[in-house]
Amino acid sequence: MEAKIIEGVDGGQHIVDGPLTTDLAREASPALLLNEVDQQIAKIRPMATPIDQISRHAASKHARSMVVDYFSVDTKPTSTTLRVAIDEDDLTVQGSEPPRIKIETNRDDIFDVSDTILVQGTEGYAPDGETVSSDELVLYVVQRDDTNGLWVEAVNGKTIDGTPGLLPSIARGTTLIRMGRAASELDVMSPLFEALPQKRQNYCQIFKMQVEQSTLQKLSNKSTPWTLSDQEEAAIYDLRLGMEKSYLFGVKGRVRDNSKKEDIYLTGGIWQQAGKQFAYSSLTSDSIVDLMREAFTGNAGSKRKVLIGGSALISALNKIDYTRVITASQSVTKWGLDFTELRSKFGTLYVLLSEVLDDCGMEDNGLIIDPEYITKYTHIPFSTQKLDLKASGQRNVDAIVLTEASCLVLRYPAAHMRIVKQ
Repeated sequence: MEAKIIEGVDGGQHIVDGPLTTDLAREASPALLLNEVDQQIAKIRPMATPIDQISRHAASKHARSMVVDYFSVDTKPTSTTLRVAIDEDDLTVQGSEPPRIKIETNRDDIFDVSDTILVQGTEGYAPDGETVSSDELVLYVVQRDDTNGLWVEAVNGKTIDGTPGLLPSIARGTTLIRMGRAASELDVMSPLFEALPQKRQNYCQIFKMQVEQSTLQKLSNKSTPWTLSDQEEAAIYDLRLGMEKSYLFGVKGRVRDNSKKEDIYLTGGIWQQAGKQFAYSSLTSDSIVDLMREAFTGNAGSKRKVLIGGSALISALNKIDYTRVITASQSVTKWGLDFTELRSKFGTLYVLLSEVLDDCGMEDNGLIIDPEYITKYTHIPFSTQKLDLKASGQRNVDAIVLTEASCLVLRYPAAHMRIVKQ
């Protein structure tokens, strides 16, 4: 007798009059086998597709639309430069006890009343106002000008013509570093600070792969076992390679296929989403320190990040003689990937070769990502669908279609960095 599917008392599906087969299982409970695919996909050659692999273990969100709107936030700038040089013989001054001096910077808006400013490379003065101190000059912001400029008081300023607390001459372009706020004893309130996330957008891309095997091919004797499942595994690997390239270097866009009379959504890659870039001409132990500094400072990221690099970049990293400041330690396994640790006082990089970068002509380049701030949006979770091409009279084959509609986004762009060779 032919096996049949009957409905249970509570909506379940049951097989009677025959054995349970995969065909019946797919028909009666499609999710049963899809879950197995979801569990297994991350185990298919993960080293070849590190970004896709990490994204499947990172934060994931369901997208109800092919168009994904998300918000990312960065940190307030901590430094700027002096826009107008300061001449100690021609200061704009208010009052005398203590004097307030006007300065003009290229980013007055990053400072607020009660902020303190470190004038990098400019010597401050001892309390007598005449003896040069080993401390750099520090300013206190008293007022922001309505048009442009800041009114400041010098914490360790210079005495000029008997007037203490003035500023020495400071060259245009000198770096000004925003430091902590300083309140008085009776202050209850402070200037407001709000960080507003910026709205960004990406498109989910529908990734598909179809696998077919003819009935005669399935029935034929073979010198080695080769089934539809083997073909499916190879197809998943090829699909993931394509997804990896789109996740990295895709360009967000929408094209019109007039033959299908449909819009095709293309996802934007994370290469351009990264908020920082480090350029190098050659790699030495000193430049690695600079790279680490750039990767781990000036952002809200974690102290453990991932560096995927092309073969030339990885080769250059392997040729460096590391010191006690930068150490290359033993391998570590995370997210199903085998990394080499690169440690410094700034943080730790998990380093991995990405042949996808080589395929895309970027063997000298790399990308540092913070797994804590990468999110995968999925409109259609990875799934398989069996096509009954026999019943439709098209082909005498077993056919499976693999599908996923998804995209990657980087939150806190400054926590991620491109590495490019000059």
